[in-house]
Amino acid sequence: PVWVRCSREGVSSGECSLSVDRLISICFYLFFPFLNYRGQVRLVHGSGATGLQLVQSYSDSDEDSDGAWDGRLGHRYDPPADAQPDTQEIDHSEIRTQILLATASSGQKGRHSFTHMLAEREKGRCCGSSFSHGECSRIRSHFLPNHVVYKDTYQQKVFCGVYSDEGNMFLSACQDQNIRLYDTSRGRFTLKKTVKARDVGWSILDVCFTPDASCVLYSSWSDYIHVCSVDGDSETHTALDLNPDERRFCVFSLAASTDGKEILGGANDGCLYVFDREQNKRTLKIDAHEDDVNAVAFADSSSQLLFSGSDDALCKVWDRRTLREDRPQPVGHLAGHRDGITFIHSKGDARYLISNSKDQTIKLWDVRKFSPKEGLAASRLAVTQQNWDYRWQQVPQRALKRHKLTGDTSVMTYRGHGVLHTLIRCRFSPEFSTGQKFIYTGCSTGKIVIYDVLTGSIVSKLSNHDACVRDVSWHPYHNNMVSSSVSKTTVFILLMKTMMKSIC
Repeated sequence: PVWVRCSREGVSSGECSLSVDRLISICFYLFFPFLNYRGQVRLVHGSGATGLQLVQSYSDSDEDSDGAWDGRLGHRYDPPADAQPDTQEIDHSEIRTQILLATASSGQKGRHSFTHMLAEREKGRCCGSSFSHGECSRIRSHFLPNHVVYKDTYQQKVFCGVYSDEGNMFLSACQDQNIRLYDTSRGRFTLKKTVKARDVGWSILDVCFTPDASCVLYSSWSDYIHVCSVDGDSETHTALDLNPDERRFCVFSLAASTDGKEILGGANDGCLYVFDREQNKRTLKIDAHEDDVNAVAFADSSSQLLFSGSDDALCKVWDRRTLREDRPQPVGHLAGHRDGITFIHSKGDARYLISNSKDQTIKLWDVRKFSPKEGLAASRLAVTQQNWDYRWQQVPQRALKRHKLTGDTSVMTYRGHGVLHTLIRCRFSPEFSTGQKFIYTGCSTGKIVIYDVLTGSIVSKLSNHDACVRDVSWHPYHNNMVSSSVSKTTVFILLMKTMMKSIC
């Protein structure tokens, strides 16, 4: 690597005296023209008497080295939360109306207590003598998972854990190269099958089910996305060759189309890849971002709109119907983050999405409100000023700026969780059980953090891990969730069910 060190006061020799800021400018001037910008240079502050270190690396996302981090900085970092989140934009947004209707919280009925609702039902004053679906969602949303009822212990780091779309299966991906499938139907949580992954470089980094849950997709530091059938007793492994140009290649994020025929991937070369399983070939490669693509998602069930998020701090929206490989033009940009994006999740309506970021925030976006050029410029400038590395350093105070960047078109910003060490995920809570009233995320402090979408406040923090929680998955129909955590020796997957403890 290329590195430069200096004291905190700067460099002084003879008649030459340089401040730290001046040295930063000189370093970028000297080294930047010779690097291709895809995450290959970063100026970071050292500790103790050391001032600066200019590090050249191929990727600053999920690095293929166990020496980079151990997931245990949490006890030294207390992520700051907003005492009074700014709700000015979301108070006048369509998503507010959607959530209030989905949870029967609008109008006079929305102010009634549970006891009043129960009394009304007993008197037969409810629609059809029972609670509506919205009223059921409202009640369930007040009783969140908070009690550990199951643990599974591994000897290596767990990077991913997700439920299938129907919630009948759960899979975890571990650094021991095993994919474990659990039967979660009818209230069970039992290990059904263990699949040995193939062609794994360092670790499996992302997994997903096909919509029918007959196959599992997984990616690693490899030129291939792998498909493994999990239906029945037999196993069929298929390697999907993305044919990349990079020598060291990794797909950080995967998504399957609604019909399961196409696979979308985001990679460390800044490109989006689409692989057609029926044609058995890569059908699209888009030069999408200036840095690692850490997150991809389909916007809705049509699978025509694509979302991508990158270490360049931008979310981009793509339309398959107008997308050309020779002239890749996104429909629009979403700018406002100050550092790289680790994960994105669509609400499923092709309008709203959330993004998790190394700037220690989650942002809610409306794809009908794209960012202007000023927003793109402000976000790019903010990224170049990030002179620390989230993989092994603590968050510097200067990185926790709260004011919005120029051109930030986000609907809401959520603070109170830590994003360190690895690509931590965030998601909307299930529509069926909560009306998507919450956003939940892993945290570098070993917690699961649950936010209220409309108020931005933290409604629950679950502290059941001793190391970074990278992934959390909420059952699509039942009020339980599974979290996947990492540590040097043991890893826990925790299934939490609701006990009678209301958040209100």
